[in-house]
Amino acid sequence: MDESVIDLPDAMERVQDDKELFLELLQIFEDDFVKKRQALAGAISAGDITKIKELAHSIKGASGNISAKVMHAACLQLEQLAKSNSTSGMPDVLKSIDAEFEKIKAYLVQKKKEWERG
Repeated sequence: MDESVIDLPDAMERVQDDKELFLELLQIFEDDFVKKRQALAGAISAGDITKIKELAHSIKGASGNISAKVMHAACLQLEQLAKSNSTSGMPDVLKSIDAEFEKIKAYLVQKKKEWERG
């Protein structure tokens, strides 16, 4: 599994080496992301810069909490585009956010299996 998806040492430090809590946080992130991603698509389609900034900021914070540094950086980029009042380039950033999300989902599945085996 690609360890660049989640900075595991950093994440485990955040949760004081509690694997169960970490997996729970990943699951919460996944569930929350799906809702916010849908809202983000609508905001981008509508050109609602304020909503885009709000959602990008929220996802950025959540990805930081689970130490998903590439996702965090992509959300920062999206937030900065919105702050410049431009939707130009957002579809490409959104593609990278979606690709990172798929990696995070796979990471969650992998870690669950790995840690259940002990």
